[in-house]
Amino acid sequence: MDQIEQMPMPTTAPEPASQARAPNGLDGSNRTSWQGGAAVAALAMSAGVLALAARSSSRGFWRAAPSFAPADRTLAWASPAVLASNPRRRFYAGTNLGRAVTVEDLRAMAHRRLPGFVTEYLEAGGEDEAALARNIAALAEWRFLHRSMVDVSHRDVSTTLFGRKTEIPVAVAPTGFNGLFWPHADLRLAQAAAEAGVPFAQSTMSNDLMSRVAQVPGLRYWWQLYVFGPTEVRNTLISRARENGCEALIVTVDAQVYGNREWHHRTMSSPTAINWSSRFDALMHPDWLARGILTHGMPSFENVVEFVPKDKRSLFKSAHWIRSQMDKALSWDLISRIRESWPRKLIIKGLLTVEDCVRAAEIGADAVAISNHGGRQLDWAVAPLDLLPAVRQALGDRLTILVDGGMRRGTDIIKALALGADAVFVGRAVLYGVAAAGRKGAKRALDILREELDRDLGLLGVRSVDELNPRLLVRASELRKAGAELH
Repeated sequence: MDQIEQMPMPTTAPEPASQARAPNGLDGSNRTSWQGGAAVAALAMSAGVLALAARSSSRGFWRAAPSFAPADRTLAWASPAVLASNPRRRFYAGTNLGRAVTVEDLRAMAHRRLPGFVTEYLEAGGEDEAALARNIAALAEWRFLHRSMVDVSHRDVSTTLFGRKTEIPVAVAPTGFNGLFWPHADLRLAQAAAEAGVPFAQSTMSNDLMSRVAQVPGLRYWWQLYVFGPTEVRNTLISRARENGCEALIVTVDAQVYGNREWHHRTMSSPTAINWSSRFDALMHPDWLARGILTHGMPSFENVVEFVPKDKRSLFKSAHWIRSQMDKALSWDLISRIRESWPRKLIIKGLLTVEDCVRAAEIGADAVAISNHGGRQLDWAVAPLDLLPAVRQALGDRLTILVDGGMRRGTDIIKALALGADAVFVGRAVLYGVAAAGRKGAKRALDILREELDRDLGLLGVRSVDELNPRLLVRASELRKAGAELH
């Protein structure tokens, strides 16, 4: 990333890590960088031919743009509405949020706006991306058995999490590096979550100060903790979360060793620098460039940068250093000590066996988040949905259960809740929105999920999410057997 970091930026003195930056405009923008932005825009134009040549020469290394409906999500090519690829279906990839009717539209909008190396960071899974694909396939295996002659004129999509109402059974998942997608993206995601009436979980690897995000009016604020470095780091972050009114502490336990995200690695010349092809591609995305790093400078990990050696505080160097400091000896004993010191709700995220979920209950956790880290860590791992029914059976009502893994449709949420989840984490779905249009885009993603959830409950013959249960679902592979049993 050194090449991008050396591009012209605002020449303002850096602020201490412990101080929040004051907003400089309606959306936190700094108008003083216009001349620098114009200069680089001119550079981008002059470099255009070279950039296109670079892209053409390495065409075999670029993944296809998602402008067409992918079969693994919508079965577009198998649809009886399509004959010999006609009509030719495309997702909307413009700039008018009103025309985004699905999360996949927001995804296409984000892809169009972001340079390739950022898109790959957002989308890439581990190694062969089998775990990433399994998350989608697991959802597709379940079919609905809808009820008829049910009065669904009044439907309720709200639920209760930790004794408090949430407008839909969704929480915004903790995600890092969000400042690459949109300026102050963590803050924008929090604002969208507050407007939608759902919790927002801020990551240790976020780019906005905890104290600033926690102050968003009406926000249910959760903090996610990576255990790395000396004990002082962990204790300081936990203490700050408590001081900032954090409702729930999430300890992520499946990232002590960093996953091998090969497609993203191909955009890098080293762990701390993007390659020349990626640099030229970035120049071909002037909106991303001008709205982001030319106006605000490169983002940093504001909540942890003080713990990073001074010569490693640039974005990618600090990320690489933090990964090297992850506590690879993380144990249940340490989680128990965190439980003893943390007085509020504790969520353990990244569990993927029934035994570990039961152990979480035994040490006094309030919730588990069944997760394979969005398919980004261990490849060929099972999907969280695969494990969900067994975890619910083992835990009963002892713990709140959250689940993630490819949740981009109202029907995805319904399937998860019917199989035993209390709520779902959504990650990429809202990141597509914030990458496409900032706060408004993230809010649009949550609105789409709410609209779909409400409509799909009615189509299913269910009046509220509390009525969802496994009898409304059947595995596609068991349809014949189920038909005989469910008359």
